Amino acid sequence: MSGFYQPHPRFLQAIDCVIFGFDLEKLKLLLIHRDFEPQKGKYSLMGGFLKESENLDEAAGRILEKLTGLDNVYLEQFNTYSEVNRDPAARVISTAYYALIKIDESDRDKTQSHGAEWFDINEIPELIFDHNSMVENAFDIIRHKSKFYPLGFELLPEKFTIPQLQKLYEVINQVKFDNANFRKKIMSMNLLVKLDEKEKEGSKKGAFLYQFDKEKYDKLIQSGFLFEI
Repeated sequence: MSGFYQPHPRFLQAIDCVIFGFDLEKLKLLLIHRDFEPQKGKYSLMGGFLKESENLDEAAGRILEKLTGLDNVYLEQFNTYSEVNRDPAARVISTAYYALIKIDESDRDKTQSHGAEWFDINEIPELIFDHNSMVENAFDIIRHKSKFYPLGFELLPEKFTIPQLQKLYEVINQVKFDNANFRKKIMSMNLLVKLDEKEKEGSKKGAFLYQFDKEKYDKLIQSGFLFEI
């Protein structure tokens, strides 16, 4: 079968993953410090090449699991980058994905073994090739999508406080919300389950912990419910 396409040139198909996390204070991006050429010593996104036996989604999942140890996270394809000279080593087309992970669930040994580090989203170093553009594009997408889809809960631990939830949406949207208005808005959706537990690190009194009720959300959207921050 391959003989049918012999007159046509062959290219490398890469996958790059923009991996976001949240440490309850700042939105973070996971980058690797390259120990190989080209551009050895610089920072980049985690990536790899498509294998003949897998599709793009499978490749992205493999790359993400290799770096974080996680295999069941929010992962979405968002763009393909095909500038002719984007990679000085060869003609490489890259399909980019963004992932939202819970930092506390990732495998630190795996990330460290790949020379990976978490960076504040506002303090990203200069990356290789067009990776800075990939990060900007992915951040724009999650900022927009977070306003009408509960993306934020993919970044939070299973149990969280309202102030932690508010902080997450503030760093995603780069704005400051009024505390009372944010609480009123989020509680009016009836998507949170209040627990009989408190997080006491912030104050002696502590703040109640909540969980996101995804099952309830899935039922509500079938009846036209609109999530909006």
